[in-house]
Amino acid sequence: MGSISCPVSLCSQPKSLKAGYRSRSSSRMLDVRCTVGEVVAESSVASATEPLLINAVRGEKVERPPVWLMRQAGRYMKSYQMICERYPSFRERSENVDLVVEISLQPWKVFKPDGVILFSDILTPLPGMNIPFDILKGKGPVIHDPLRTANDVAGVTEFVPEESVPYVGEALSILREEVKGEAAVLGFVGAPFTLASYVVEGGSSKHFSKIKNLAFSQPKVLHALLQKFTDSMSRYIKYQADNGAQAVQIFDSWATELSPVDFEEFSLPYLKEIVASVKKTHPHLPLILYASGSGGLLERLRLTGVDVVSLDWTVDMWEGRRRLGLDVAVQGNIDPGVLFGSKEFITKRIHDTIKKAGSDKHILNLGHGIVVGTPEENVAHFFEVAKDIRYSNLSS
Repeated sequence: MGSISCPVSLCSQPKSLKAGYRSRSSSRMLDVRCTVGEVVAESSVASATEPLLINAVRGEKVERPPVWLMRQAGRYMKSYQMICERYPSFRERSENVDLVVEISLQPWKVFKPDGVILFSDILTPLPGMNIPFDILKGKGPVIHDPLRTANDVAGVTEFVPEESVPYVGEALSILREEVKGEAAVLGFVGAPFTLASYVVEGGSSKHFSKIKNLAFSQPKVLHALLQKFTDSMSRYIKYQADNGAQAVQIFDSWATELSPVDFEEFSLPYLKEIVASVKKTHPHLPLILYASGSGGLLERLRLTGVDVVSLDWTVDMWEGRRRLGLDVAVQGNIDPGVLFGSKEFITKRIHDTIKKAGSDKHILNLGHGIVVGTPEENVAHFFEVAKDIRYSNLSS
């Protein structure tokens, strides 16, 4: 028997799924009763009816850490490059159901990761909020009419996923059918501050001067924009869960450009609000939070209430676990550059990371997405080594 400190989010299948899906966990109920501060016991035996990743996040005993990689479907794969030749527009590839499913399943068919993440983009909801954007080859995302005034923000409309991105729900449903419970299907969204950064800056940025100008000279305008993104992303997460996503990752890639005090004003409250809103209707949906370069904010990331904090490689895994507390699951955190090393080096780093993370509540992943040009055979080796590991065989 293991113990957990309540309150805690127990992870299982979404409560509400599209017609044709039935919760696999319906026959297995956890008898957990708790009040704030109370420590209760729960079964530590992994459920055979849930994917390994979900069991690991829940804190159940698993024989090895689940493994998947950010950007595992992407430009390092020859099969993806062939699709890009036929469909050069990223938006076409990410907004066509058949292409989204095909690309999402490419790494699944080759490597069999424990998580199959939807092929999409954090900016996908923007047109549904009256914010046109494009993704240009060699330049990345471009918002042709950046939002920098109160009038601009007033023009941002309510996001209704069912109407604006029906292909996302359809693709998630198909992925659940294709994967057949052998891996967790993962959705994802952008966090409010990161989305605001893109639409205020007009795209990617090095110095984030425009959004900081807005934050420090017209904070009310920025807060109004952040609130709109908060409401929309809360709705989007629920929509993904209702259509088959078994966990959702929130990307707050640019929040670490903020000082701790500014993070507490312009990011943390909105992340908390998203988590609280989702947990109210989907209490068992695991939420993962990733923010690159977050070493200075780890204790604050924990305050969001997410189930999993994804660490980048600049944080030592053991130190990250110590700072977050063992009741919070962790994901990561191997340097993507390691995949350019020898197979022996890759193996050594995998073992080192898993030993530091321990055998409880850890998802093996990179500390960022796979880098373009990464040898595909090294990715295959990464998965082979990770899936062959058994906690019982690891030397201390």
